[in-house]
Amino acid sequence: MSRRIIHGVTVECVEGNIARQPDMDAVVNAANAALRMGGGVAGAIHRTAGPGLEEECRPLAPIKPGEAVITGAHNLPNRHVIHCLGPVYGRDEPSDRLLASCYRRAIELAEENGLKSIAFPAISTGAFGYPAEPAARIALGTVVEMLPGLSSVRHIRFVLFGKADRELCDRLLAELPAGDAAEA
Repeated sequence: MSRRIIHGVTVECVEGNIARQPDMDAVVNAANAALRMGGGVAGAIHRTAGPGLEEECRPLAPIKPGEAVITGAHNLPNRHVIHCLGPVYGRDEPSDRLLASCYRRAIELAEENGLKSIAFPAISTGAFGYPAEPAARIALGTVVEMLPGLSSVRHIRFVLFGKADRELCDRLLAELPAGDAAEA
């Protein structure tokens, strides 16, 4: 696990299950367009949240790549779920801008709802095929770009499924320019 404080916001990389982040106000779902239970992250979140989540999602669907919507968390230990539809790599273009939009919109929704903390999975890197390193660079770069303008969000966590992804996130987080960053 690595952690840095940048512009007064804690940014960290951990290995774990996105559906088990009880200290976060919101978790982000790497959703499908229909906002339904799927595999991977969407499956883990929907299974833990229970059927009420899919019911609440129904009138909000469909969403397009790069878009995000917010719901309650139902049986999850969080206040909200922010659902983002990442791009399918090689199909949804421009994939880099669409992926950045997912992270940007999720943080904007967290800010609009007065949330203090948000946990992200590695959006689009599973079944949607986005290569891990470019996706991680986009995720961290987009988040860091937004930090100076945040007033509510004080803690951003990247929850990675495996050791290799967490180590990649650790390395990229360490490479970020120092700015007013501090190691934590």
